Amino acid sequence: MKRELLVYILLLSFGFTMMSCGENQESIMGDSESMDIQANILFFYYKNLDDAQRFYEDILGLEVVLDYGFAKVFRISQTLFLGIVDEQKGMHDADEPKTVTLSFVTNEIDEWYDYLSAQGVDMRGPVKDASRHPTRGFVAYDPEGYYLEFERFLDHPQNEIFLEKISQTNALYPTEGQKTSRPDNLGILGNIVWLYYKNLEDAQLFYQNVFGFDLLVDQGFAKVYTCSPTAFVGLVDESQGLHHFSEEKSVTISFISEQIESWYKHMIEQGLEIREPLSQSETIPVKAFVTYDIAGYFLEFDWFPEHEKNTKLLSLIR
Repeated sequence: MKRELLVYILLLSFGFTMMSCGENQESIMGDSESMDIQANILFFYYKNLDDAQRFYEDILGLEVVLDYGFAKVFRISQTLFLGIVDEQKGMHDADEPKTVTLSFVTNEIDEWYDYLSAQGVDMRGPVKDASRHPTRGFVAYDPEGYYLEFERFLDHPQNEIFLEKISQTNALYPTEGQKTSRPDNLGILGNIVWLYYKNLEDAQLFYQNVFGFDLLVDQGFAKVYTCSPTAFVGLVDESQGLHHFSEEKSVTISFISEQIESWYKHMIEQGLEIREPLSQSETIPVKAFVTYDIAGYFLEFDWFPEHEKNTKLLSLIR
């Protein structure tokens, strides 16, 4: 891919190496507090938005915190939100490959499996301990085929840093009065957005050096990085993951930050191709720009100004 080759050459020309996150943020981004990521939104695209909303609201018990009509945003964990978008008005077509897996990190893994099975949710397989890494989990399908992985990270040296970080946050449970069949004892601690690459090392270089992310878990074929406090990005070798690499991908990853101008300047300085320049939307109250990662995943940066439609979301991310 031309875009992928361009970014790789730029990374090499800048003499980047696989260094620690602390060194990265100081050398690449300066004062990390000046370019923080408050939260993330993962956008999925649907032919039938109403069915998707019923699934995530009624069965998964997620709360709608932003409603733009053609797009609804749910809160999943403390700093990860899920946006469901009408394909006719979004950046992706619902028929594009769904080359992404959304992971729900939870302590109640068997209880989640029993509940979703009783609700008739399609499963990829039974709940079980993984054979290649110390986790226990299962994969379910949403109404239009997106992979939803529920997993518990077991006590093991490989998971030590991740478990320590995730223990610093409170799990989210259904709120009082929320209309859902999800039992009150089923919580969500955090989320991993799993992405799939032909060259895993190049993907690591990109996220470590362009973003300065922390490496938390090394599973060999998959690496987990911090994105925001309860949102993590997982980079996967496509030859060993749940999905294979695809040029098109029906997914967008959003980074919410009040320092959006600084991020825009930073991405241009890194030589990334800009799909949508920084601008204030004419139809919804958001300021944003869109670029690409090294494999073509859409990376959207958003700033939500004070507006009645943004009130709930802003109260949560602040």
